[in-house]
Amino acid sequence: MPTIILIDPSVGPAAGGNAVTLLGFGFTGATAVTFGATNAASFTVWTDNVITAVAPPGTGTVGVTVSTRAGTSNSVRYTYTPAPVPVPVITSVSPTSGPAAGGNTVTVTGSGFTGATAVKFGTANATSFTGTGDNTITAVAPPGTGTVGITVITPAGASKSVSYTYVPAAPAPPVLTALSPTSGPAGGGNPVSLTGSGFTGATSVTFGGVPATSFSVLSDSSITAITPPGTGTVQVSVTTPHGTSNTQAYTYTPATPTLTSLVPETGPAAGGTLVVLNGSGLSGATSVNFGTTPATEFTVVSDSAIAAIAPAGTGTVPVTVDTPLGTSNTLPFVYAPAPPPSINSLIPDTGPAAGSNLVFIDGSGFTGATAVDFGTTPADGFVVVGDGVIAATAPAGTGTVQVQVTTPSGTSNAVAYVYT
Repeated sequence: MPTIILIDPSVGPAAGGNAVTLLGFGFTGATAVTFGATNAASFTVWTDNVITAVAPPGTGTVGVTVSTRAGTSNSVRYTYTPAPVPVPVITSVSPTSGPAAGGNTVTVTGSGFTGATAVKFGTANATSFTGTGDNTITAVAPPGTGTVGITVITPAGASKSVSYTYVPAAPAPPVLTALSPTSGPAGGGNPVSLTGSGFTGATSVTFGGVPATSFSVLSDSSITAITPPGTGTVQVSVTTPHGTSNTQAYTYTPATPTLTSLVPETGPAAGGTLVVLNGSGLSGATSVNFGTTPATEFTVVSDSAIAAIAPAGTGTVPVTVDTPLGTSNTLPFVYAPAPPPSINSLIPDTGPAAGSNLVFIDGSGFTGATAVDFGTTPADGFVVVGDGVIAATAPAGTGTVQVQVTTPSGTSNAVAYVYT
């Protein structure tokens, strides 16, 4: 029966692998050396009194025995000592900087991280951390300032720190949240209130890339800008030294026609007066009306001027312009009454008492004549040759009579005609 008197050493690492010498007798022909219930990794019988065995892994205190064909020896104690836990070591962190607000993920690489109880950024604990094996930890940085040291804490102790720098946040670019109003005339000049944040130090306000005519920064959250001319829907933005804002839509509304003046404002009832209409939004005009009567003709000179020929009319009438976008306001045009007719001379100014002779009446304002009278007797007939000439057939009469012409504007002066 084999007998163990002594083993050396009687303690060893939990990982095993160390050589243990067993002294005793009866070892010849040994078939096994066991450490507890586990066979030695290997063993060599040197003599009947000496065996060397390689300890297998194990824990605690176990009994070592030798087995031969004659039986199993007594048990001698062997104690496994736990391996010392290494202090954690950080070899690198990535990234090495992040925002002062924290929240970014930092990968810590090194060794001895198993069982980590904390990851610190300076004196502040990481918001959270996750270990990936003994060599890697991912930690979420807490808020902080300046440069701090990252350390990993385990039951074995704390690692040496590795620098991590908090980067101050850059000032945010402006933010545009609303416009009021959101539309205005195509000609520009419309005050618009811009609401948002980060407007302090604004260097420009643009409407579709076109700078506002002017703008005033009322506060960090408010700007008033005057719109430049434009068309359609454009995007409005604010630029500061910290960047350009998001955009908000602003719509230019085509202007309905507007009249500001007529030159001249009066003309004869017969029409024919050239009238210049001044205003805005006059492009594309489809008609110009004097009261309910269209202008004899008109020409669009520009968006702000139209030249029109006044039709015949009476009294004061409203002048308007029609475009595809609507009808303008009205301005008054006054038709001046035509002066009464005037006779300069009669050719001839005498004739037979029996009448029937042709008399030419020379003067002015004869257009539209309704009567030619020799005294109280109407001419036997008359023809308006032109505004300054009437041919009339004298009626029968005696003595000297007064010839007069009547038109809608009145009755002329009287010129003597003598019956011979």
